[in-house]
Amino acid sequence: MAAHHPTPVPPSTATATGAGALVAALVRHGVDTIFGIPGTHNLAIYEELDRAGVRCVTPRHEQGAGYAADGYARATGRPGVVVTTTGPGVVNAATALAQAYSDSSPILLVSPGVPTRHPRQGRGYLHESRDQSRALDALCEWSHRVSSVREVPAAVARAFARFAEGRPRPVHIEIPEDLLDESESGVKIVSPSRIMPRIPDPAALDQAARLLRGAVRPGFVLGGGAQAPGDGEPAVGGTAMLLAERVGARVVTTVNGKGAVPESHPLVLGATLHLAAVRRWLADCDVVLAVGTELGPAELWQDPYSLGGTLIRVDVDPGQMYGDHVADVAIVADAGLALSGLAERVAAPRSVPGSAPASVPAQRSRVHPATAWHEPSPGPDYEAELRELTRRWTGYLEAIRRALPEDTIVVGDNSMVVYHGALVAMPMDPPGRFLFPSGYGTLGFALPAGIGAKIGCPGRPVAVLAGDGAFQFSLQELAAAVELGLSLPIVVCVNGGYGQIRDEMRDRGMRPVAVDLHGPDLPALAVSYGALGREVKTPGELEETLAEALLVPLPTVIVMTENE
Repeated sequence: MAAHHPTPVPPSTATATGAGALVAALVRHGVDTIFGIPGTHNLAIYEELDRAGVRCVTPRHEQGAGYAADGYARATGRPGVVVTTTGPGVVNAATALAQAYSDSSPILLVSPGVPTRHPRQGRGYLHESRDQSRALDALCEWSHRVSSVREVPAAVARAFARFAEGRPRPVHIEIPEDLLDESESGVKIVSPSRIMPRIPDPAALDQAARLLRGAVRPGFVLGGGAQAPGDGEPAVGGTAMLLAERVGARVVTTVNGKGAVPESHPLVLGATLHLAAVRRWLADCDVVLAVGTELGPAELWQDPYSLGGTLIRVDVDPGQMYGDHVADVAIVADAGLALSGLAERVAAPRSVPGSAPASVPAQRSRVHPATAWHEPSPGPDYEAELRELTRRWTGYLEAIRRALPEDTIVVGDNSMVVYHGALVAMPMDPPGRFLFPSGYGTLGFALPAGIGAKIGCPGRPVAVLAGDGAFQFSLQELAAAVELGLSLPIVVCVNGGYGQIRDEMRDRGMRPVAVDLHGPDLPALAVSYGALGREVKTPGELEETLAEALLVPLPTVIVMTENE
């Protein structure tokens, strides 16, 4: 895909319309791609986007636009931008923004609003909402309705400064419809702010380093805040592994932390924080270092949960220090700077049995507990849990892992094959990435987010993994993927409906109700969209078909059936 070069931005101060000021501000902040759907009230924005040479990607639903922007942001480290129309366009995108808030993704949603001179609410204005800005403010970091054209570029600059300053979360800017075509003089296009990373307090680093040096049973928990900041940039995880080797700590990640550190390393337990054996091990660690994670119920799969040891927390969000697990040592700082400071303060590396230095790639292996390094370990229950979790997809997930190149971005939906299966049975080393809708737990994320990731990283392989229930939430985005000519394998595991809820109903002793769904012929449906469709019966067929799909400039829907 050819690089897209937007036209030069206008002078810093000029006469501009609201739409012109918006697009000039977006371009000044490096935006060259937006996701959205044109509508009656946002035509002025699209006119300016076209004039500026900004690429406009059109999903088939505004929720898909939000997920695509989320996938783009997670894969690239750059904010994803969504443009919707008023009313239903905004509300359709709201679920995706709530997911982005949960997972700390930087997304800017721009929408028109009712005109400034709207005489009263409830008069039947097209797409009128009682207060769409206030509705979005309950789901985003903030929502702001501007009151003048001059205010538009300042609002954009505020949004991008917020993304860079701390924990990135989605924001919404509402521009009254009449301001989009209204001109004002003296409109200043604000340049991006230079935001320096938060520097850790040396005294807190000293205290944490003393605790880590003296720990007998140290454990690390790495969350999404330990991920690489963008495509091709050095991972924070490399420093985390250096520190882990120096203090002899095993490392476990949250779902959003998967791929931050090499899961082939003998000290790394992978994204297994939700396993009971791992939680017991973590509770018995005498010192726990948690980096960029909420340590919340959605990550631990247990509520409440108690840690037995001293807790060191590293996070750019000071509020995280006083959540469910209050920090004994609080390091409010950029994760990379904090980990580098800790690594400098601890002793020389210990000898890790059977491992290479963190800088040397180790041979990929199945996720496993580390070689006897310190006690207690996750114990024999660990492997038994893994086998029970993944038995329905035995062979298939290993086939997927073999077929995918090392640097693949795997985008998973909120499906059993992903959170019970791929999360633990598809080990990943950097630069591979694993994108998943954690926390808020939406369905329909994977396909549109995969489209956004592929647009943001056209030179990297991207693969989608979903269950048939989740896939049907957003399968219409196949049309967008075909239109864009994206090489995008989409592996769909069929279990005939909502398998997790079916299991939970049975666990309650009730009859499964409303969970067994009629599904379409997915390969035929893919072909009707202009994509490719395949059905596989064995892991070998899946591996071969997936490898072929990576070479085709079209999406390929690959259907497999879940084992009993």
